Amino acid sequence: MATQTTAERARKPRHDERRVVSNIVRGSIGNLIEWYDWYAYTAFSVYFASVFFPSGDQTAQLLNTAAVFAVGFLMRPIGGWVLGRYADRRGRRAALTLSVTLMAAGSLIVALTPSFGSIGVAAPVLLVTARLLQGLSVGGEYSTSATYMSEVASPGRRGYYSSFQYVTLIAGQLTALGLQIVLQQVLSPTQMESWGWRIAFVVGAAGAVIVLWLRRGMDESESFERAASEGEQEQSGPARGSLRLLLSYPRQCLVVVGLTMGGTLFFYTYTTYLQKFMVNTSGIDKPTAAWINFFALLVFVVLQPVMGLLSDRVGRRPLLIAFGVLGTVVVVPSLTLLSHTSDPVYAFLLMVVPLAVSSLYTSISAVVKAELFPTSIRALGVGLPYALTVAVFGGTAEYVALWFKNAGHENWYFYYVTACVLISLLVYIRMRETSDASPLDEGVSRSRG
Repeated sequence: MATQTTAERARKPRHDERRVVSNIVRGSIGNLIEWYDWYAYTAFSVYFASVFFPSGDQTAQLLNTAAVFAVGFLMRPIGGWVLGRYADRRGRRAALTLSVTLMAAGSLIVALTPSFGSIGVAAPVLLVTARLLQGLSVGGEYSTSATYMSEVASPGRRGYYSSFQYVTLIAGQLTALGLQIVLQQVLSPTQMESWGWRIAFVVGAAGAVIVLWLRRGMDESESFERAASEGEQEQSGPARGSLRLLLSYPRQCLVVVGLTMGGTLFFYTYTTYLQKFMVNTSGIDKPTAAWINFFALLVFVVLQPVMGLLSDRVGRRPLLIAFGVLGTVVVVPSLTLLSHTSDPVYAFLLMVVPLAVSSLYTSISAVVKAELFPTSIRALGVGLPYALTVAVFGGTAEYVALWFKNAGHENWYFYYVTACVLISLLVYIRMRETSDASPLDEGVSRSRG
């Protein structure tokens, strides 16, 4: 029997539900490990802040670790560009494998770097280097993962299947928090601050090795193979995955920026920053804050596929508008009330309600962006404008919040988040519905500008 050509493979239907689930699971597990490594930094920074930086008050040390966290985000646009371009030209599977390799290297550096007391300024330099590698990795992981999951999903169920990107993203954070809780039970606070936190980064590096093996068995996206086959026959016009081609879709890029700005700032406020807020402002002890975060995020993760499935029935835009309206209303009262309570149950409710609101955005964030662009530029189109926006707003969330606190005006941050969500709401109201694009590579983004 003759060997199948690329074009023949591209024409072969791949919507067998078992194959779809297998590809989603393989992609999702890799996504989980990537985001576990990314969030292990913020989950354990309350313990290693004093290891990498000179002694000082707690807020100053947390400011330093938050600054390094923000620096990692500055690499995300570069990762979105480099790996997005690579994914559009060489394939989604190849880019996903490369991204997890970079993440593993970053985690290993953090795990093995000596303290500031041992090697001086080299300690924070190595920490920054590790975060730069991880930022590069995450910048490419998000866009390529969003693209891959939307392309391999069954028609009519893209919202549901794509929601598993945030399921595993949050599950990665839950895994980091879960490990933190376990270590808090078996190690003393002194041991945690001395060396216990390093275990988290060793686990992340080891998990990435397993992911490398799993991702080798993933199917390539059918949409990519079809686009690659057509690209071989049509050589005219801008190359696939090029900035020149991306610039021919200015409206779609601006929509990505607008819909991401409020959503990402809201998300990082109530996930990565809130644990520090509980410890540093509410006065809740570290172990209790970790438990509150864990259970609130557990509820959050369950809501993702529910909202994704809902979007397949009612559309993406109604969910985004609902998030914009509720998000604008909930920020100031929830954070104000949380700053004045140390009751764990009350704190949990004040976290889980905004997270439920956030799920209206997070569950469909990836698929909405993917549905805006055609296959030939989808990974770069999702990755670069998204990563730029996240770097500016999501990556600086902790730093801006702590800066306001240090300046004695912590509540100003609450209004800053509210204003950004309101701006995104205006974008949601004006944007077009995307979920009627079927098949994906013949969707609304076929018309440029």
